Amino acid sequence: MERRVILAIVLMLIVAVLPSILSPPKKVVRQTGGRAVGDTTRMPAVAESAAAPTLPSAPSARPPVRASVGVPAETVWVTSSRYRLGLSTAGARLVLAELPEYRSFAAGDSGRPVQLVPPGRPLLAHSILLGADTVSLADWSFTPNARLVRVPDTGTESVPLTFTAVRGGARVTLDYVFLPGEYHFEVRGNVTGLGSQGAVLLVGLGDGLRSVEADSMDDFHHFGVVTKAGRTQSTSFQSFKPGSVKLLDGPFEWAGVKSKYFLLAALASEENAPQFGGGIAVGGPVEVTSSSLLGGRAGTETRVSLALTLPVPPAGDFRYRLYVGPLEYRRLAHLGHDLDDANPYGGFLRPIIQPVSALVVNILIWMHDRLSLAYGWVLVIFGIMVRALLWPLNQKAMESSIRMQAVAPLIKETQERYKKEPDRLQREMMKIYKEHNVNPFGGCLPMLLPMPVLFALYFVFANTIEFRGVPFLWLPDLSRADPYYIIPIVMGVSMFALSKIGQIGVPPNPKTKTMVYFMPVFMTSLRG
Repeated sequence: MERRVILAIVLMLIVAVLPSILSPPKKVVRQTGGRAVGDTTRMPAVAESAAAPTLPSAPSARPPVRASVGVPAETVWVTSSRYRLGLSTAGARLVLAELPEYRSFAAGDSGRPVQLVPPGRPLLAHSILLGADTVSLADWSFTPNARLVRVPDTGTESVPLTFTAVRGGARVTLDYVFLPGEYHFEVRGNVTGLGSQGAVLLVGLGDGLRSVEADSMDDFHHFGVVTKAGRTQSTSFQSFKPGSVKLLDGPFEWAGVKSKYFLLAALASEENAPQFGGGIAVGGPVEVTSSSLLGGRAGTETRVSLALTLPVPPAGDFRYRLYVGPLEYRRLAHLGHDLDDANPYGGFLRPIIQPVSALVVNILIWMHDRLSLAYGWVLVIFGIMVRALLWPLNQKAMESSIRMQAVAPLIKETQERYKKEPDRLQREMMKIYKEHNVNPFGGCLPMLLPMPVLFALYFVFANTIEFRGVPFLWLPDLSRADPYYIIPIVMGVSMFALSKIGQIGVPPNPKTKTMVYFMPVFMTSLRG
């Protein structure tokens, strides 16, 4: 299947590139942020590496539109209690997205609010695709209807911000419509004078969000392209090798890029509105560093830029919604369209872990809200509850283990006696198990049943934004490992103590004695 996909990609690239080689244009016009996307009827979403050069656009057969010269770009500010957005008059692009409710832990930020737009790499770079021609709006000078917009925290009335740009006989209008108390807003646009018959809007979502975590390398490991086409799918940036090409098969209800705790996603504006398309992805490297108690680390990660396409009807109108904010489970679930799946739990075990993780998150948030407890105490109480619920299974496993140890001498004697008679040996062993009420798998099954819950707890604690930056007792951050290794040591000591208690009154067994010491040491080193 992978070979067929690769072959299909190669054939598509040949079909896209070969005509331009055989019939090169007489003149090539370079446009920042633009890209020719071939057959626009397929409505591809295009993702490319941040390191990849901008490709030349084919010349337009329509009246030329001259670039604005000498017009300095200004920033229009949109403020609310949720965010502080900066939109440039150059292309009406998003150049700053601060979230005052969340602190940045990145080196050099000194606890300032989270800022999600990477420096010098704006988001929302719009382009108009007209057949094989590309008209980039990145260098168009837009005129806003206001320089400062304040969005209230409550109410139902939306707050619009309008950008207008005119070149020759072409006119582009972009309306950003903000909602009180929300992290998402609507983008409405109109294009006239460019011959919008069969046009496609290309929305550039950048090459990933800015890392705002203390461990930026760990944050980059969570960077990914997330899409919803029938089902939600997350593609890690790490899977994009430099120069590699991948297809993103649409159409999409929504698509975007995520970090460990934050999300930028474009959504179809209405239930029956046109959806975003599929496309191509190309990887490119970027150097990242990370700080920890053991010193700094450096490595090479991959950034992948993402662009989505949306058909523009002959009237020239288009609209979609944009979410810029935290990967907060309840908020995303409220928006619908399975947007809460943008933060997948469980990795390759996701089909098993995700439902359990969603249940755990809901329980923890409910306890926090209803009991008015800090999340640290919520986790303590929840941990005791889980331990109590799993206690019967642990007891069952311990009883089975003790019985197995009791019959171990008989099993060994039987194996020596009938080692040359396999059939007889099997019958005699089953007879011993039955007489002593021993289930050879009784010690394993009770321990395997809680594993989905334990794995779910691990992913929830490490990837839920509600725990990010929350201190508790000696822990500076519940979402990160114990910097003083107190919890791993306490866990190892308690595991050793419980194992020793379970061995009281049981005949000594060298293998069991080894496990009593080995498992606590192994688990402590693993957690540390």
